[in-house]
Amino acid sequence: MSEFDLDLRGAEEQLESDEGTPEIVLGVLDGSTDPAEWVETVENGNALCLAIDGDLNRLASGFAREVKDAGGTLMRFRGFLIVTPDGVSIDTDRL
Repeated sequence: MSEFDLDLRGAEEQLESDEGTPEIVLGVLDGSTDPAEWVETVENGNALCLAIDGDLNRLASGFAREVKDAGGTLMRFRGFLIVTPDGVSIDTDRL
């Protein structure tokens, strides 16, 4: 076998960062998180899957309108609120 020189430090620097990659963010919707934080998370292209702990209408009132106005989608599924950013649809065909 031939030997080769692999510079791992140099390779690490060349790898693309995961920063900016959309994620599904799990959380609890119980009123303890500032609604602006949920809006910012969705505006950054992430989806939310929030366990509902309380009255959904009251808990989501601080961010639902802003998310919808920005093109996002909100849907209650069982005990969860699913929130997606603009351009990400929720497929309900199998429900």
